Parts: sequence; structure tokens; C-alpha cells
Amino acid sequence: MRTYELVCIMHPELDENAFKGAVEKVSGWVTESGGNVESIDVWGRRKMAYSIGKQREGQYVLLNINMPAAAAIELEHNIRYQESIIRSLLTVVE
Repeated sequence: MRTYELVCIMHPELDENAFKGAVEKVSGWVTESGGNVESIDVWGRRKMAYSIGKQREGQYVLLNINMPAAAAIELEHNIRYQESIIRSLLTVVE
């Protein structure tokens, strides 16, 4: 098991229920792959340095997770096709 930090930028126009649903979906993918979510830190709505898909703001969330290294590829694949997530970054914490 490796420790990862996952930062996701969600679409700024998501309401609270849709935002929580997207975060729960990502958490579900982690637990399905045999990992666990240690903490979820919602940073809130922030202005981005540059526009992504005509959006100037995004809702940021940080997830600290533990999961097998092989599951990271599948997680990134699932996140890529999630329409509510504008951008994400998965990094290994050592």
C-alpha cells in the first residue's frame, strides 16, 4: 500500500449535493480497489490561475488515500471520464 494525495478541481457550478456525490464516487473507487481514504479536506471555491474549459473558478478538494500502486492507474482512468472533475493530480507521499 502506498500513500497518495489526490487534488481534484470540480466544476464550479455544482451544487452541494452533486459535489458531495462526486467526492463520494472518487472515495468509492478507492475503497473498491482495496484502499482507504484517510481524510477529505474541502478547500472550497477558488479562482484558478488560468481558465480550463472556459471556467475561471473551481471547487477544490484534497483526499489523502492509501491504496495499492496498481490501483492508481485505474483511479486516474476513472477520474478522467468523470465530467464533474475539471482537473486532478495524484501524487505519491513518502
